[in-house]
Amino acid sequence: MSMITIRPYSQALDRLRAVGLRPTRQRLALARLLFDGCDRHISAEQLHTEALSTNIRVSLATVYNTLHQFTGVGLLREIVVDAGRSYFDTNTSDHHHFFYENSGKLCDIPAEMIAIAKVPQAPEGMRISRVEVIVRLEG
Repeated sequence: MSMITIRPYSQALDRLRAVGLRPTRQRLALARLLFDGCDRHISAEQLHTEALSTNIRVSLATVYNTLHQFTGVGLLREIVVDAGRSYFDTNTSDHHHFFYENSGKLCDIPAEMIAIAKVPQAPEGMRISRVEVIVRLEG
């Protein structure tokens, strides 16, 4: 009877290779934290804390660099909620967000739940890559 063993980092490794990123130890470890499980919204600081709590020794600067590399190759979407405050979304499909201002929580809104009736033309030489809506909640 043969058993197929799946390496613990195989999914992360496949994701990195598919987008042409070299699978360094730190990238693999952070990819595993980000992508093993459900879609999520996470800040660089939250991911850094999570990494340290699971004995992944990585600097906050490396976490930021890795998140931006992953965003650049389409593995993540960056959601800017305020100047200097971003979340990284593992769900890269077209959708929108609720942002709870008091708690800082971010939740998905399916794309079909919001209809955008009019979008201005992009300035000359530019193209619109996507339109995102953030619905801010208080209370």
